[in-house]
Amino acid sequence: MGEILQEFWVSTGFFAITYKEVIMIAIACVFLYLAVAKKYEPYLLIPIAFGMLLVNMPLAGLMEGEGLLHLLYIGTEKGIYPPLIFLCVGAGTDFGPLIANPRSILLGAAAQFGIFVTFIGAILLGFTGPESASIGIIGGADGPTALYLTSKLAPHLLGPIAIAAYSYMALVPIIQPPIIKLLTTDKERKVKMEQLRFVTKTEKVVFPIVVSIFTILLLPSAAALIGMLMFGNLIRESGVVPKLAETATNSLMYIVTIFLGITVGAKSEAALFLTPATLKIITLGLVAFSIGTATGVLFGKIMYKTSGGKVNPMIGAAGVSAVPMAARVVQKEGQKYNPSNFLLMHAMGPNVAGVMSRFFAPQYCENHNK
Repeated sequence: MGEILQEFWVSTGFFAITYKEVIMIAIACVFLYLAVAKKYEPYLLIPIAFGMLLVNMPLAGLMEGEGLLHLLYIGTEKGIYPPLIFLCVGAGTDFGPLIANPRSILLGAAAQFGIFVTFIGAILLGFTGPESASIGIIGGADGPTALYLTSKLAPHLLGPIAIAAYSYMALVPIIQPPIIKLLTTDKERKVKMEQLRFVTKTEKVVFPIVVSIFTILLLPSAAALIGMLMFGNLIRESGVVPKLAETATNSLMYIVTIFLGITVGAKSEAALFLTPATLKIITLGLVAFSIGTATGVLFGKIMYKTSGGKVNPMIGAAGVSAVPMAARVVQKEGQKYNPSNFLLMHAMGPNVAGVMSRFFAPQYCENHNK
């Protein structure tokens, strides 16, 4: 009986667990707490955290061979899930604010500054050029693009970069408000912006077609991402295929989010994740995201001055393209200081512009490989 019990004990995860796995399980539980108790982007954080929890259970083998998570991860590794997410995002996004106020694309561009600063910082810390580019893109707070670019440039870093990118997307409500408050005055935060002009249906239908043609001809390697984003938006704005639009914004979005989130979390195995390189990546990602938020707000302040105080500089924070989380943060912060303020649609302009600016990354990937 004693030998049987001993054999059983040796076969359990309790016997095989290491302190590193305990640390990762604890981190996963913290993420789950933030998602459930604090409601910090639970649709993203719960799948990621639970994938992290599962993969660090010793002897389970979920990311080995024919393991369930290993099979599901093929969709992430082969670049299938990111374009599908973009399709769903396009079907749920109104490009009207960007069409109505084209200047907001400048705020989206300004918020990319963190990517370039972090690229240089990663080079100085010993990462290669492709690795540094993959790390820098975390600053855009755009998970699908980060996955897509990293799978092309530095696939061996896909795990930590995916965790950093999606974690910072989920933690936008924690990271951005202090930066916004630090860089703006009380008067600036209270600015109430004028209502945007009405955008016609024709404009909204033509926009995704024109953008697809122009952008894909200019950046052929961005075809998968921009094509799916604009296709999703076209089925939304055409008004003739409501069932397709409804499927993309509901069922398909949730299905792909589950698969993508849980497999992203599953790349955080303790043995691979708790390394000095990973800690550097996570730190650099936070730096990139913070700088991007800051430069977006600072450019917003420039627009505040040049417009005679008509632009609320907080909308610049939405340029990091965490759609629609960053725009919601701006809306929430704006109402704190002026309850009658409604900044959501104004913030969606730079938010969407930030997404579109990210399509220059795949072109860099193609040129680098050549």
